[in-house]
Amino acid sequence: MRIATCNVNGIRAAARKGMGEWIAATSPDVLLLQEVRAPEDIAESLIGSDYQVFTRACDIKGRAGVTVAVRHGIDVGEVRDGVAVHTVDEPPVDTGRWLEVDLPELTVVSAYLHSGDAKNEEKMAAKYAHLELVSKRLEEFASSNVLVAGDFNIVHTPLDITNWKSNHNRTSGVLDSEIAYVDRWLSLGYVDVQRSLTGEEQGPYTWWSQRGKAFDNNVGWRIDYQMASEAVASKARSFKIDRAAAYDARWSDHAPLIVDYED
Repeated sequence: MRIATCNVNGIRAAARKGMGEWIAATSPDVLLLQEVRAPEDIAESLIGSDYQVFTRACDIKGRAGVTVAVRHGIDVGEVRDGVAVHTVDEPPVDTGRWLEVDLPELTVVSAYLHSGDAKNEEKMAAKYAHLELVSKRLEEFASSNVLVAGDFNIVHTPLDITNWKSNHNRTSGVLDSEIAYVDRWLSLGYVDVQRSLTGEEQGPYTWWSQRGKAFDNNVGWRIDYQMASEAVASKARSFKIDRAAAYDARWSDHAPLIVDYED
């Protein structure tokens, strides 16, 4: 099974820039998208007829939004919206950030965690509140076959960002208090699949700032993950970060993370 994840930075714009051609060429069995910023019917039309498409838009128009697209022929069970699945309501800022889909012997989750802002206490409070809910949900999933993939908006170690020293404990996504959540999830038995395949090497990255020549100079961050329970992660055979050949060939400021899993 080939599983791909990408923050599309607006699915309409991504489609205009070549996302559909990329989907056809890559042919993932499961596609997990974040920051879709569109309702389900729009996402379905842009992803194409080869897939069963499930989308949760954000209650705040123009923000967030997550999609799970499953190739026809793969059975789909229950679909659950929201990280706090046992509650009726979520704060609007938390909506469109977590979507679970049950497949045969596997639950996949498209996750778009808050970016936060180290200079804005309100945004950081919203981020930490959401991360607490994510932690509780992952504890509930601990004995299941689950894959959580998407834009976590947190680097884990200095290997995951080019400029660690200038960002560490200064920039959201590189704060020790955020990184502690990733440590917590891994301590539950989850595996950072890409890192398990690359070992202790710098990068490779999945996101580059639009400012300056960050992309051209590969000044990047690794903030997009496929994080899986141990049984699922053990089936990962190879991965690819599908970084565009040139700045003007990109269809998002993130590059897709693709992992092939085999029994």
